[in-house]
Amino acid sequence: MSTRIAFLKGHGTENDFVIVPDPENVIDLPPAAVAALCDRRAGIGGDGLLHVVRSAAHPEAQDMAAEAEWFMDYRNGDGSVAEMCGNGVRVFARYLQHAGHITEGDLAVATRGGVKTVHLAKDGDVTVGMGTARLPEGDVTVSVGERSWPARNVNMGNPHAVAFVDDLAHAGNLYSPPPFSPAAAYPDGVNVEFVVDRGPRHVALRVHERGSGETRSCGTGACAVAVATARRDGTDPAVTGTPVTYTVDVPGGTLVITERPDGEIEMTGPAVIVAEGEIESEWLENAVR
Repeated sequence: MSTRIAFLKGHGTENDFVIVPDPENVIDLPPAAVAALCDRRAGIGGDGLLHVVRSAAHPEAQDMAAEAEWFMDYRNGDGSVAEMCGNGVRVFARYLQHAGHITEGDLAVATRGGVKTVHLAKDGDVTVGMGTARLPEGDVTVSVGERSWPARNVNMGNPHAVAFVDDLAHAGNLYSPPPFSPAAAYPDGVNVEFVVDRGPRHVALRVHERGSGETRSCGTGACAVAVATARRDGTDPAVTGTPVTYTVDVPGGTLVITERPDGEIEMTGPAVIVAEGEIESEWLENAVR
């Protein structure tokens, strides 16, 4: 490990990330190191970490290298591995542009949830092709204190439980994972979205992200919410034959989600690089002991 390790800090609708460029996959980032870097008091601070690696250099992404040069090795703030992060993909793409690896236009990014298509617009927004949603069968319930709600099970490459509530305050503090049942619905845990209506095709959410607690935004969560809302509203594009777009307010800003009749989902929103610097490798080594 070198004496200093380069890092950047970025966010997408205030879902923030530590970015560690490592094209040849030579930096060891065990869970304890990721958690130390994401610590908001003793580290850099972030909801998660974006490890930027060339697909050909990472064993989990080598089979995607022909489609996508870059692999988003995403980790939650507690160091655990995650399949996908929608806001993270936008920030990942913005980093590649910032570093001069790409320019405006289209690119492909490899993730554990598959290869995602990304478009960087001239106005600064980034659109990500999020793939299609799966809606597993079975009833799900989520709870906060004495309140319980039915939830829609939506999988966006990672699991979500979407509950429609009367007031976002009913979600509580979201420090700890909201209980859900049945346990078999989410054997590896779940991201839980609490949703209220703001207007026609306009909703707002709060979210508890698996491994991170409440975050200011969740891209896959916003997509899951749009899908669940479309089914509730009777605007499922597969049934109507017409694309449907929802504006989704998150605590950190606004995302625009479009679902097409073939099931493909696109998410558009901002992505910002705010700082860059160097990590002392000695500090990182001590932090994981």
